[in-house]
Amino acid sequence: MKKKKWLGIALSTFLTVGALAGCAGGNEDASSSSDGGGDSGATKITYWAPFSGADGPRMKTIVENYNESQTDYKVDLQIVPQDEYYKTVDLAFADQKNTPDVMIVHTDQLTNYAEKNLLKDLTDTIANTGVKAEDYSETAWQAGTVDDKQYSIPLDIHPLILYYNKDMFEAAGLDPENPPTNREEFVEASKKLTDKSKNQYGFVVPTLWPNQFIYPTVFFQNGGELMKDGKPNYNSPEGVEALTFLRDLVTKEKVSPENVQQDGEVTLFLQGKNAMQLNGPWMMEQWDKAGINYGVAPVPQLGTKQQAVYANGHNFVIPAAVEDEKVLEGVSDFLKFVAENTMEWAKSGQAPVSKAIYLESEEFQNMTQQPQVAKEFEYAKFAPRVANWGQLSEPLWAEVNLALLGKKDPQKALDDATEKASQILNK
Repeated sequence: MKKKKWLGIALSTFLTVGALAGCAGGNEDASSSSDGGGDSGATKITYWAPFSGADGPRMKTIVENYNESQTDYKVDLQIVPQDEYYKTVDLAFADQKNTPDVMIVHTDQLTNYAEKNLLKDLTDTIANTGVKAEDYSETAWQAGTVDDKQYSIPLDIHPLILYYNKDMFEAAGLDPENPPTNREEFVEASKKLTDKSKNQYGFVVPTLWPNQFIYPTVFFQNGGELMKDGKPNYNSPEGVEALTFLRDLVTKEKVSPENVQQDGEVTLFLQGKNAMQLNGPWMMEQWDKAGINYGVAPVPQLGTKQQAVYANGHNFVIPAAVEDEKVLEGVSDFLKFVAENTMEWAKSGQAPVSKAIYLESEEFQNMTQQPQVAKEFEYAKFAPRVANWGQLSEPLWAEVNLALLGKKDPQKALDDATEKASQILNK
């Protein structure tokens, strides 16, 4: 193989603690690996990822296909269970001796590592590799930029999306091919789909996960900012309006039961008792296995000002400690292969951000869910660019939960969340 200049690349991934469930769940054993077998003369590339759910076998297949496509490099995929992934990554970074050669980092985690100089800045090297920003979704590419430096190469964006039960739509006299696109249509459809005598609801409002995606989506659609001038901005008018709307679906519109427990909306959707739900692309295979006649569409504009959707993403990153030139050349070669061969990844329900796939592949366009996900790329919004977003956001999710349970007024809940987050920020 002709020698290539190395590509410093990073994989920005998908979520903080709760959001890690969005990588598709599951309990595959730690350090599950796939190196594709082996040419002993090949340079070994160690690759860490948190894909311990249904998406794991998809990535394993991509790695195996790459290893079979050439003989210079062998990628060893090591899957770490999702709930242990960032603990494992942090331990490796602590001594700088046991880091992988390339790994996945969620978009909302990227700043944590970039600001501590733990990742390679790829800005000056990308031009020599054949990888170009214009080959990817602009939204995804920009998500890998921190302080005008490029730290990652994106794999996908996974935004919130709308799932709905087509059979329930038909029974309610609604067009199953035309789901709601705005707040008015959404509320009207939810009312028509609700029949409490049958324990059937139009939209079951979750009080816990995935509100880490739902509440910010309505907040952003209201034109709000979660952080403003470097300070928590949760109790802004846009934030209060968003939380009030979600609570009103329970108390005023009565299209949802009260006190929904974790995954209660999922259970009712599986039972044909919840007509619509907002969740992530990772749910597709669960619905398929259950045999539900469902549709998928972009999230309606439930806010008051603009279309927007909260999202996270998986991205490739290279730890700063990786210096071996041959290894870096191998990482570059592997990631260029991934950009052109991620249809296998799309089969898990995800939408890769390589334009060769989501714009140019006929196979991708013929899929049911994935093109709907890609429609949201242009207006996807990510977590604020702060290094400790996970810690700063914990009070927000706790207070949103209390408001949705009817234990606090939305304004009071968000005032308290803002105060608590400000205290954390000022420590």
